[in-house]
Amino acid sequence: MFDSLQSRLGGVFDKLRGRGALSEADVDAALVEVRAALLEADVELGVVDDFVRKVRPKAEGEAVIRSVTPAQQVVKIVHDQLVETLGSQSASLVLGSPPAPILMVGLQGSGKTTTSAKLGLQLQTKEKKRVLMASLDVNRPAAMEQLKVLGDQAGVATLPVIAGQTPITIARRAMAAARVGGYDVVILDTAGRQHVDEQLMAEVASVKEATNPHETLLVADSLTGQDAVNIAKSFHARVPLSGIILTRADGDARGGAALSMRAVTGAPIKFLGMGEKLEALEAFHPERVANRILDMGDVVSLVEKAAETIDQEKAEKLAAKMKKGSFDMDDLADQLRQMKKLGGMQGMLAMLPGVGKIKNQLDAAGLDDKILTRQEAIISSMTKQERTDPDIINGSRRKRIASGSGVEVSDVNKLLKMHRQMSDALKKLGRGGRGNPLAGLFGMGGPPPGVGGRR
Repeated sequence: MFDSLQSRLGGVFDKLRGRGALSEADVDAALVEVRAALLEADVELGVVDDFVRKVRPKAEGEAVIRSVTPAQQVVKIVHDQLVETLGSQSASLVLGSPPAPILMVGLQGSGKTTTSAKLGLQLQTKEKKRVLMASLDVNRPAAMEQLKVLGDQAGVATLPVIAGQTPITIARRAMAAARVGGYDVVILDTAGRQHVDEQLMAEVASVKEATNPHETLLVADSLTGQDAVNIAKSFHARVPLSGIILTRADGDARGGAALSMRAVTGAPIKFLGMGEKLEALEAFHPERVANRILDMGDVVSLVEKAAETIDQEKAEKLAAKMKKGSFDMDDLADQLRQMKKLGGMQGMLAMLPGVGKIKNQLDAAGLDDKILTRQEAIISSMTKQERTDPDIINGSRRKRIASGSGVEVSDVNKLLKMHRQMSDALKKLGRGGRGNPLAGLFGMGGPPPGVGGRR
């Protein structure tokens, strides 16, 4: 997300850093480019003009012009204004006394039903809430069945379907069932339409009046840009929103909707849908998003994701093996799987500071999850003995492994070389070697051996 904006702003600030001392003309020219970058990212015009209007007096002030590091001061001012535009503080769900109803609204095709299941899974696993989901969509064929299937996949309960009931009747039945069943949260998945119309708004308003939800969340497709902003304004005017969930944010290179939503509606963005998997729902943190836009990285989110996905028991076993200098192919396979859980190569790299500046080189190197999948396939084609003792893998074994995993012998060679380098580095650590042997593990000249398909 925000790839194009990150690239444009990065270029603007690199020019400023190259100038050393800054004049008001330099700052003014930079702000013209910042404005163009925001408009190119599909940020709403009024939001862009307000952004530049607030940044200009701070960036052209004496404190910046006479600063020892004026370019860094300008970056900080833009960063702080981005945070303010995005909402300053992250906004969590406000759930009062159970059962707390959450009303999910939005247009058809925005990902509302899938997002309902994602939210239900997150509340159940992270917040330890008992969740009941109910589909109020009596118009779209198989809508209720879709929610039930997703609920089964997520392990979240769904309200049994009774044919012929109205959305209000279903909503009231869901609340009654939640009270009897001791549920903490009820997620009400309302019907959508192809476009905003009076019938849709009347239905949503009547359900809201009948259930008095603790949260009314708009689910909007971030890829629709300004359309998403206009939809948010329409819903907010008729059914005041408590928050917004932007779907398909992982495919949105511009990010204009995210930067416009809060300023236009006053409703905070609470979550981002970052993929098709039911676990792919991220809490929205304005400061972390601003850091990503300005290529400052988001190490905090990476660490949090690692804490959620890494198997603690396996990690402790690996640590014990590392101390002994033992690191076999099964251990390497585990590490590859952990990387995929953390979002793969691109997902992890996107959260590291400064990666935006070498994005083209990384793209040229072909760093994607196909590499990890291919390396896993190579290891899976090895016998148990070969995985335990890779030194026995001679030429004929390499040919067999390559044939079994559908790759070239050279790919097997690269993976074995990478394993050997990792193993040697870990042995040095185990012996208490000086320096940081892991620092040179992947080499200074580019991606690690076996990564990027280099031959």
